[in-house]
Amino acid sequence: MTDVILAKAKQGRELSRGELVALLSITDAAELQALYDCAYFLKEQYVGKIAYFRGIIECSNLCIKDCYYCGIRKSNTNVERFQMDEDEIFKEAVWAYEAEYGSCVIQSGERRDEEYIAMIERVVGRIKEATKGRLGITLSLGEQTEETYRRWRAVGAHRYLLRIETTNPELYAKIHPKDHSLEERKECLASLRRTGYQVGTGVMMGLPGQTMEDLANDILFLKEIDIDMVGMGPYIPHSGTPMGKEIPPYTDEQKRVALQLGLKMIAVTRIVLKDINIAAATALQALEYTGREQGLRCGANVIMPNVTETEYRPNYTLYDNKPCTDENSSMCRGCLSGRIEGIGETVGFNEWGDSPHFHKRTKTVSD
Repeated sequence: MTDVILAKAKQGRELSRGELVALLSITDAAELQALYDCAYFLKEQYVGKIAYFRGIIECSNLCIKDCYYCGIRKSNTNVERFQMDEDEIFKEAVWAYEAEYGSCVIQSGERRDEEYIAMIERVVGRIKEATKGRLGITLSLGEQTEETYRRWRAVGAHRYLLRIETTNPELYAKIHPKDHSLEERKECLASLRRTGYQVGTGVMMGLPGQTMEDLANDILFLKEIDIDMVGMGPYIPHSGTPMGKEIPPYTDEQKRVALQLGLKMIAVTRIVLKDINIAAATALQALEYTGREQGLRCGANVIMPNVTETEYRPNYTLYDNKPCTDENSSMCRGCLSGRIEGIGETVGFNEWGDSPHFHKRTKTVSD
């Protein structure tokens, strides 16, 4: 049965929800490899064997949200809060530019106050000017008004990542407080689309109570909203969160299962959404040292090395045992580059690495 589905996928034919569930449910080693090989075949065809770097700047762990799974949720009193100033963020972005990363990602806990919005607006403009527009700028700053998204877009940000985490309303309600809204999240994604961003979202895999049907529906949602890029990762508990307190640290077997599910989601997402950008999340490496490279071999084509100053990294832990918190930016660059080249891929230095799907989508609209 799996052979038939994968043959259909290689021909570029549309798969049903049931067929997606079947692929996500694979556990046999040979069938898993066939799934990964199919995804890699399509990756080579549609986006090539190039890994694009996005230097991630985790500029603040202040957050007005209180998500039950997140280590920087506002109710966690055991984390030392920080906010980089404008010059620090600017310096990290320029470092990424000089290190030949084609793009940077500015990420933080969520804030919606004017002081913060204006600071991001200024620093994005400064980065754009200093790099003569050559450094791509992705933002991952949570739910904002459409006007805020427009302001940031106007000064040079051109990609935005806003993970939806799950499209199952009941599951969304279980992992968020009552004042967090799935519909508001969806509306923010629509606002980002209207304001001209390359739009990214993603989900967590392996949440308590989540089914393969849920994950298949998540992938179909990504297709339905015509997404340009995906950043998703396996759920890893944080001991300082309500959800994490209910789950003991993962055993080696649980890590293996979580990694396998993460790789399957990357593969099936590549099969369904052939020409989008898919990130190999750092969380994969938290489960196994070579997790990110495995993600590339299963269909991902984006890596997000951390360029945040090491003094801040231990306080930006969304889940336990986050890797690379003690490595400086130069170490991350050299280590990752070598590992990517070791699997037969090249790093797209000095390239934005925009989603081919975005260009296809916008060309169709302009035509």
